[in-house]
Amino acid sequence: MESQPTNMAEPREVVERSFNINKKLGPRLITAAEQNAILRIGWTNAGEPVPKNGELGLCPDLPSGARMRALGVLGSWIASFGSGGNFTIQGDAGSFLGAGNRGNTIVCEQIAGNYAGYAMRKGRISVMGGLGDDAGSKMSGGLLLIRGSAGSRIGGGMNDGLIVVHGDVGNDPGAGMTGGRIVINGRCPTPPPGVELRPLTAAEVKSINKELSDPDMEIPKDAVCLAPAPLLQVEQSEPPVSHSDLSSIGLVAGDLHHVAPYQTCDTVVLLGERDGENSPVALPLPILPMVESGKSLHFGKDDDPQVIQILSKQPFLTHTHPRNIDFTLLNSTNLADAPELLGSSSGVVVDLDDLPSMNSEEIDGFLVAVRTLLGMEKTVAFLNSLCRVESLHVRSSHHNIDLAVSRIEDGSGIAEAAALPMIGRSTKSHLDDAFTQTGILLGLSASGSDLAVLRASGIEVICCEVPMVDAHDLAHWLKGVSDELTSILRRLGLDSIEQLKRQHLRALDYETAAISGLRLAGYDRPLPHWFAR
Repeated sequence: MESQPTNMAEPREVVERSFNINKKLGPRLITAAEQNAILRIGWTNAGEPVPKNGELGLCPDLPSGARMRALGVLGSWIASFGSGGNFTIQGDAGSFLGAGNRGNTIVCEQIAGNYAGYAMRKGRISVMGGLGDDAGSKMSGGLLLIRGSAGSRIGGGMNDGLIVVHGDVGNDPGAGMTGGRIVINGRCPTPPPGVELRPLTAAEVKSINKELSDPDMEIPKDAVCLAPAPLLQVEQSEPPVSHSDLSSIGLVAGDLHHVAPYQTCDTVVLLGERDGENSPVALPLPILPMVESGKSLHFGKDDDPQVIQILSKQPFLTHTHPRNIDFTLLNSTNLADAPELLGSSSGVVVDLDDLPSMNSEEIDGFLVAVRTLLGMEKTVAFLNSLCRVESLHVRSSHHNIDLAVSRIEDGSGIAEAAALPMIGRSTKSHLDDAFTQTGILLGLSASGSDLAVLRASGIEVICCEVPMVDAHDLAHWLKGVSDELTSILRRLGLDSIEQLKRQHLRALDYETAAISGLRLAGYDRPLPHWFAR
């Protein structure tokens, strides 16, 4: 496959151009669909060609009936999350072409990059000049048609849908597939375990050619088919978990006197402040609890007013059905639902651990598409494993991400106390001059003491599991966390959570002092090895 031309424009310039194109196209798409008109990108109003060069994230959620035609070399995440429009590229496309597709008909007349059709559910994507690796990865429906060679791992992890390749495919075709079919009219290497290579039946050939509905792209009788095969199932051991919590870290008052037990303490944290560039979210507590569905947070008009007040002000992190104050946790399973999820939520937390690895250009394309749907004024966060905290912070700062969240339970087994200096050092090195805030995702529900310890460590937002899912129980849990946090602040002589500092923390045992770098209670200094080079 030929390499795509290098995009020589500055990344920020390309991103800005891409946002402007999406902004201008937005109001025109529905009107053009109603008039059955074709909108064009890469031509002047007079019809003179002005090929695009690297624009990315264009036309997410293309509506049903809309017709687009683009000229030039486009970047990544083109025509993602489409709902039934038509998009034709007279040229090349980058990675993630038609990702999350759920109805678009997309034609790329030359080559496409990696992950074409990633996580698509329905619709049709045709690539006429070959493409890169991982095409059709995690697709659950629809048709991916390729003329030319395809790279490695085509159809990896797919569970439904049809991929047809008129050309050769690379290594590990169909790796991890649990459903669907990959039809290859060309050379195919030995498939990996769990995938069988078999001939097509006459009925399948007839059915597939009918679905292709193109005489020039029909498959011959001697084409082969890859399909899932039975695989010996072996029970997997559970990954290591963090072997300790934060209970071995204490909070001391220092020279400050305690305050009155009735004094009000400020526990509000602003998330996503960008010097007036957006609308920050006010969190009543420095916490984003996780629930699967926002439906569990709804209450009736006759419910306890205090329950209503608590839940109506506290944002949650949800996978489906977010309220307008909630954040959407976006990953591979709900990626195709992005338009509805992002349009109805207050922000998004992108699970980088669950999405394919992306380079800087691909992240830019993803963010253009996501922020076009979400709105530039709303909050965007990245979630990544603790062991990748430095990479997370570097990327978050570079791409102007509002919040960088480190996942404690990443399979490493690193203790929560040891995570504090890891996050702290990286924050100081990479986020001191950025507006990106730091966050952490705990594996269990947080207590008021946990919030105080983490805030004193410099971590601004804590995501965590919830101890229960009933709305009334959640309200009581949040009230208990708030009361405990307020009580700690009063004991320390503080009237605001912003006054919590590292100097308030003490390691209560030697092991915690050894792995955290905190002052050991009694010794009142960090252990000597923390000063060694």
